[in-house]
Order: sequence, then structure tokens, then C-alpha cells
Amino acid sequence: MKNKTKNQCGRKGERIFSNVCVLPSLIGVMIFFFVPFCIVIYYSLINNPVMKEFVGLENYGKLFKNAAFMKSVKNTAFFSLVSVPLSVILSLGLAMLLERKIPGKSIFRTFFLSPLMVPTASVVLVWQVLFHNHGTINQIIEKFGGQSVDWIKSPYGQVIIICMFLWKNLGYNMILFMSALCTIPRDIIEVADLEGASSWYKFVHIKLRYLSPTILFVLILSLINSFKIFREVYLLTGNYPQDKLYMLQHFMNNTFNSLDYQKLSAAAVLFALVMIVIMAILLIAENIFGKDVES
Repeated sequence: MKNKTKNQCGRKGERIFSNVCVLPSLIGVMIFFFVPFCIVIYYSLINNPVMKEFVGLENYGKLFKNAAFMKSVKNTAFFSLVSVPLSVILSLGLAMLLERKIPGKSIFRTFFLSPLMVPTASVVLVWQVLFHNHGTINQIIEKFGGQSVDWIKSPYGQVIIICMFLWKNLGYNMILFMSALCTIPRDIIEVADLEGASSWYKFVHIKLRYLSPTILFVLILSLINSFKIFREVYLLTGNYPQDKLYMLQHFMNNTFNSLDYQKLSAAAVLFALVMIVIMAILLIAENIFGKDVES
């Protein structure tokens, strides 16, 4: 009886200690994230910070009628829908390729890991040298009798940015997948080999199931990074780029500069809601897909 009481006291003490350790982080999240977000929601529901008249969803209605906002949403959605799946698929393919014995593996790995060691400004500089109106790519085209193209300002501008995004992020994602592939139990693969399972069957029914948590993490990471592409586009083109490169972050940045806090707050709230829905869908899908592996 005494031992039981002692164990209960010990567990209670551990709970109290763990709560005390978590408390500073919880306070920090409340002060720097939750409270500011509540203020943003408040600003999105009033007419201006001076009058503070409640207008309900009027700011959201104006936002959807704003041509610049709709253009930025369309461009950002297209960029994310193309670049994020490509980032996951290509990095997984590279990780599986580097599992095999291929010549020049170290050079191949270095090519994709080098952007991780280079500042964003330097990456943009490389892209400017390649795709400028008088850059390397145009010089090669002219050498073969073609006409030079101002790639960044052309309809292919977003393709160039997608290529930059992939080159910059594939290396890190590839490392994550290589680590995850090493954790797959070898005995399960060996049993599948003895049973005569094909490579496709092993990939779909064994490897993908064990990789599902890593795929979820890489998806979320790539999605977050896709919204950070503003830095590269801004360094390449400035505040007001060509229409195809006008991203959601451009709209928010320009709206902040014009001190239109209501429109900015409404856009931020909508953006947060969309991200919450996407994250929830990804978590539910991963839970369904990886449930049998956990059990």
C-alpha cells in the first residue's frame, strides 16, 4: 500500500514538473502567436484602426473583389500545386536512386546538396546569370541561331521559379527520405523477395507505407517553403513583378506598405484557414494510410 502511494506521488510529481517545463513555451506561444492572431481577426472585422466600427465580413467581401488579391491567389495556388508534388516525388525518386550502386553517386549527391550551403541571394544571382536577357541560356540559344528570350518576364517565368524551388529544396528532402528508407525493416523486404514480390509491389505495399510519416513531413515542409518563394521572386523582380510571378506574399507586402490593415488582416485570416484545412486533410490521410504500419 505504501509503495502504491509512493508511486502515485512520484507520477504526480513528474506531471507537475513536466507542466512547469512546458509552461514557458506555452506562455510564449500565447504572447507571440495566439494573442497577435486574435488581434488580426479583430482588425479584419472593423472598418479602420481609428474609427473601429464593426463591419462583419465586409472586408472579406472586398478582398474577393480585389483583382490583385485574386491574381496572387491564383499564381500562388498554381505554383504550390505544381512545385510541392514535384518536390516530394523527385526527392523520393532521388533517394531511392542513391540507395543503389551507381557511378558518380557522390557528385550526384553534392549537386543537390550544394544549394543548402548557399545563401538565397547567391542562388538568385546564379539564376540571374543563367536566365537574364543576356544570360548564359540566351547566349547558347543565339549561338545555335535562335532568338534570346527575357525568361523572367516571359510567360515561362513561373517555370523558371519552379525549377529554382526544386533545385533549392530537393537536396534536403532527399536526405529525409534516405534516412526514412534506412529505417524500413530489412527482414520484411527479404520475406517479400523470397515470396517473389515485384519491385513495384514492394514499393507500394511496403516502402510507401513505412515512408508515410516522412512523406507527410516533407509535404508540409515543401508547402511552407513554397509560400516562402517570395524572397527569390522579390530579389529577381522587385515589388511588382510580371503578372505570372505576382504571389500572395507580394500582395500582403504591398498592402502592408499602403497601411491597409483591414485588407491585410482579412487576407492573413483566410490564408491561415486554408493552411489549417490543408494540414488537417494531410494528417487524416496519413493516419488512414499509415495506421496498419503503426499497429
